Amino acid sequence: MDWQGRKVLVTGGAGFLGSNLCLELVRRGAHVVALDGFLFGGGANPANLEGADVELVRADIRETDMRLVCEGASVIFNLAAQTSHMGGQRDPLVDIAVNAVAQVRLIQAAREAAPEAIVVHASTRQFYGTPHRLPVDEEHPVNPPDANGVSKFAGEQYWMIENRTVGRPVVSLRLTNCYGPRLRIRDARQTFLGIWIRSVLEGKPFEVWGGEQLRDMTYVDDVTEAFILAAECKACHGHIYNIGGFPPASLHDLAELMVRLSGGSYVTREFPAERKRIDIGSYYADDSAFRKAAGWAPRVPLEEGIRRSLEWYGSRMAQYI
Repeated sequence: MDWQGRKVLVTGGAGFLGSNLCLELVRRGAHVVALDGFLFGGGANPANLEGADVELVRADIRETDMRLVCEGASVIFNLAAQTSHMGGQRDPLVDIAVNAVAQVRLIQAAREAAPEAIVVHASTRQFYGTPHRLPVDEEHPVNPPDANGVSKFAGEQYWMIENRTVGRPVVSLRLTNCYGPRLRIRDARQTFLGIWIRSVLEGKPFEVWGGEQLRDMTYVDDVTEAFILAAECKACHGHIYNIGGFPPASLHDLAELMVRLSGGSYVTREFPAERKRIDIGSYYADDSAFRKAAGWAPRVPLEEGIRRSLEWYGSRMAQYI
């Protein structure tokens, strides 16, 4: 796909994954519109797009007329979401409003203003729940462990219905743990690795809950490439794919790597009771279907990705905490 001059809409465009995607699309010559509501507790940060040639629209997808931002778009990357597990548990109505109802509003707006646009939807491995088998492929049963998983699954399914009923080219990418520059690090609302990074850069020990759970991690540059390939590859349209990373590591292995690279320290503790009830245990993805369809593979190994992340935040802490 020639991105030069194309209008591309990125919802959630000032967040972690959205901003990195916006910057890469600009580099490829696209006219990028980033829509973000800067909701409290989310990943959006004005610093993420500072100085970038991106048209930033500050608007809440639950309320704004999205036909205006959709008009003329040839590709929509849909990353707007409420991602906090505990946030969804505490206020499931907000969760549903962002992750499900607002998705229907965007679908309706796109039907009117961008009927030919390709849509790549950011989904999650979360709603598989506790795995019955590892690695987890796309045929694994869905069993959401929490309210956020339910709302995210509903949002994904509305988009796939749009593909089946009106023929819109839609791809849904079920992401695993993602990390790298522009991640929210002030707390653990996006991922545990964020608060680990903040702690070691502030010279404080970080906490590992449990420790034996396995995780596959994907560096943000690899996630960005997956989004772009999903839009470009016609064979992917109409499908749902898992996106994983390099071979999985336990949380203790990740913690030891973080300590080796940063000189920090950590303590191991039991899961807090409210989090234990929604923890899924070990997870890593079988993403062979997407690798085969799109020719994608992660390029940034875990150690290199964590090193890059620590170096990037080292001079930017004030903007992210």
